[in-house]
Amino acid sequence: MPRATAPLSIRRLAILLGGLAMFGPFSIDTIFPAFPQIGAQLGADKLAMQQTISVYLVAYALMSVVHGPLSDAIGRRRVIMGGLAVFALASAGCALATSFQMLLAFRALQGLSAGVGIIVGRAVIRDVLHGDDAQRLMSQVSMIFGIAPAIAPMIGGWVLGWSRWPMIFWFLVAFSLALLLATWLGLPETHPPADRLAPKPRLLLRDYLAIFVNPRFQRLAAAGTFNFGALFLYIASAPAFVLDLMGLDERGFGWFFVPMIGGMTLGAFVSGRIAGKVSGLVQTRIGFACCGVATLCNLGYNMAVVEPSVPLAVLPMMLNAFGIALVFPILTLAILDMYPRQRGSASSLQAFTGLVANALIAGVLSPLLSHGGMPLALGAAVFTLLGWAVWRWEIQVGARMPPGDPEYAAALEPTERM
Repeated sequence: MPRATAPLSIRRLAILLGGLAMFGPFSIDTIFPAFPQIGAQLGADKLAMQQTISVYLVAYALMSVVHGPLSDAIGRRRVIMGGLAVFALASAGCALATSFQMLLAFRALQGLSAGVGIIVGRAVIRDVLHGDDAQRLMSQVSMIFGIAPAIAPMIGGWVLGWSRWPMIFWFLVAFSLALLLATWLGLPETHPPADRLAPKPRLLLRDYLAIFVNPRFQRLAAAGTFNFGALFLYIASAPAFVLDLMGLDERGFGWFFVPMIGGMTLGAFVSGRIAGKVSGLVQTRIGFACCGVATLCNLGYNMAVVEPSVPLAVLPMMLNAFGIALVFPILTLAILDMYPRQRGSASSLQAFTGLVANALIAGVLSPLLSHGGMPLALGAAVFTLLGWAVWRWEIQVGARMPPGDPEYAAALEPTERM
């Protein structure tokens, strides 16, 4: 087993992988407070500024199908370091943009490179650990990763307090270069040459098709995507929700993100603590129950008020994030366990599924629903209901499978397999 599995190294690995997962959300959330300033300087209205998110996510999604298989072929470390270098260059381009079109082009380049952290990082976790230990490490990474959406808008607001919007992108340049140095010094190669797959496009397409048409993969990926979609609708709508609906200023994004990420971090902590003590099936049921209660509270609150306000408007999202954090590691590990020699490809395709949905949410649904609290609450409720319904479908299919069926493995109980 790689040297990264020593106890102290695991803690360092959790911090490093958490940091690698952070730079993607940082590139979305840090610029939220700067939307009015960027739009005024580059001649873009609110709808156009929303495209800085959707363009980023579309590029992220398209490239996500490459990161994982590439890491299966040439190693995890090279892909991560290459992605960080490209992200640093793209962030510098955003900082130097003199037109809205130029900004969108470099935002797309950011998206093409940002996925290496979270996508390849998941494969690294499963490379070095198994079963309960893998769930604990993924939960630790999720806790660190969860900090990013909370502090990113606040960092953006602080930067705007003493400088202009390009400085936000220079901050991203510095952050990605620091991660590049940390990766070079502290991340060993966890996917040795003997385990690598030949980088043949024909084989890659065949493997992707086999994964994508697998009904169990589709159900697991859809359940996670829909469930997170309820929260991402609010994340994508944060500028409108915070600035317009709740009437806060550019430094008020913490009122939205801190409770939400607090719930997600707490959920990740609980998931790590109960690994091996509570089955994956029970943990997922608890997670979806929390999401359901949060949805009902959110709908009830928006029915009772005309305009949302802190703190009550954000408390349901805190509970929703807690539930999502309980569900996510179980679904992800189940998908990775389906393809032990193609974890990078499986992680890529899972990420692609979620990212395409997030791009549609940011580019289509958010502009349509972010004009009021109730439309946002109803949209989030639909996503939660869809995620739970697909999960129930998966449970019913699993109940009909004979014990030990290789097509089902133990997706419902990934923490008990190893």
